[in-house]
Amino acid sequence: MTTRVALVGGTGKLGGIIRAVIDEEPGFEVVAVLGSRSDLAELDGADLVVDASTPSVSIDVVRAAIERGLNVLIGTSGWSTARIALVRPLVEAAGTGAVFIPNFSLGSVIGSALAAAAAPHFPAIEIVESHRESKADSPSGTAVRTAELIAGARAAVGPVEAPHVDQRARGQQVASVPIHSLRRPGVIARQETILSGPGESLTIVHDTVDPAAAYAPGIRVALAAARDARGVTVGLDALIDLGLRPRVAPADEEPVDEGGVPGQVARATGA
Repeated sequence: MTTRVALVGGTGKLGGIIRAVIDEEPGFEVVAVLGSRSDLAELDGADLVVDASTPSVSIDVVRAAIERGLNVLIGTSGWSTARIALVRPLVEAAGTGAVFIPNFSLGSVIGSALAAAAAPHFPAIEIVESHRESKADSPSGTAVRTAELIAGARAAVGPVEAPHVDQRARGQQVASVPIHSLRRPGVIARQETILSGPGESLTIVHDTVDPAAAYAPGIRVALAAARDARGVTVGLDALIDLGLRPRVAPADEEPVDEGGVPGQVARATGA
């Protein structure tokens, strides 16, 4: 049986990649392509909604899908733990499924999981993320997700050490982790997580160099999961066993505000 997909944000960069994957994926068919200003009544007739819109539109897309009893796969950035907490009871009451994927890249997900695994052992942790100048939101959804995983992994030892965070140049704190966002031409996506302790530091770096190649495997996994999902699922790591199990704070805890995969390069360095 073919799953009929309504793709929101299908004319954007990520939306175009998702559309290409769906067109080649057996058992899925795009029946509607919506822009950020489209009438959400166009979701009617679909079996699954895929959201690759903008942070300001995404919440309306998710709510519209839930109201129609449709499962939804969200690839739009900007969904923090606090924001997801707003729609979790709606999803559970409707008996539908919502799958939030901050990053479809396996290398990126592994990098975040490695950072969470190392987090309890380093008192100071900061994130530097770079994206193209046209990216609308800062910090990125991947950086927010990484910070939240780090905070969950450090539940027993407390927040990271981040002096002088009252100064704007020290970045935006998410779950106690300072995040520094760079927006510049010539960059696709790059994230550095820098963990520091007495006498040493560990830097985990992930670069996306070909988004279509890097994201396609994760998109396929997420599509299959979203079709039959129930409740809220967050992160590609919840769908793939990475062999890394960072300790994450329970879902009902008070929310905090805010490799050999083609097309990407990941490395960890110690100094």
